[in-house]
Amino acid sequence: MNIYIVDAFTDKAYKGNPAAVCIIGEQRSDKWMQNVANEMNLSETAFLLKEGDGFSLRWFTPETEVDLCGHATLASAHILWEEGVAKEKEIKFNTQSGLLTAIKDGDWIQLNFPLEKEEEVDPPEDLIKGLGIAFKYIGKNRLEYLVEVEDGEELRKLEPDLNLWKRVESRGVIVTSKSNNPEIDFVSRCFYPSLGVDEDPVTGSAHCCLGSYWQKNLNKDKLTAKQLSKREGLLKLDILKERILISGKAITTLKGELLVEEIRVNL
Repeated sequence: MNIYIVDAFTDKAYKGNPAAVCIIGEQRSDKWMQNVANEMNLSETAFLLKEGDGFSLRWFTPETEVDLCGHATLASAHILWEEGVAKEKEIKFNTQSGLLTAIKDGDWIQLNFPLEKEEEVDPPEDLIKGLGIAFKYIGKNRLEYLVEVEDGEELRKLEPDLNLWKRVESRGVIVTSKSNNPEIDFVSRCFYPSLGVDEDPVTGSAHCCLGSYWQKNLNKDKLTAKQLSKREGLLKLDILKERILISGKAITTLKGELLVEEIRVNL
């Protein structure tokens, strides 16, 4: 079976967020998929299986399965169209977060995801200590914490204590600020040490929360976002009532073949 590496939320190779995409022809065990994800050692590996008029889609970090992932969904749609597996304009994905869809719009791919709205909370001590700088706001949704800091330059220089953040009961921590660039509405960085991903280069699913948050703060339904990791990435957001449209570009950097079938792996 073929496996691909795709850089998502960018049109430049070795930028954005790399995801592995594996198209499987039959059901595979969770342990086998976890082993493959560990072997790929990327923030996420996506597994696609044809299912009815769409595809079953699951995402694994090197250490665990996750409920929602944006960049690996974008990468999956990109591969399905690029390899001619999908012919239709809209691709349907059945996932642990319900039905997700992708639509091709020229060089852009638009994902339809659920909004994951946050609410202000009293943060745990390890979160504040690990942040190490002043904050303007801290909220939380079902997935992660969201922290707003003063400006983008402070965010870019941030060096959180990830050992402390591993002890925080949450999928991860999103840190964000308003952008100083008039062409960008807000910037962010995303950290998931409890999932084995210290800093994720570009995190589509985090924008399910970020989009809602900055819609309220900037009073805008259409937003342009940039993630300030070393690889960086660009996202366009359109916030609906209970959903969010997340658009990005993608480029394939590697195509290979898995040589070891599950039956031959000592599990």
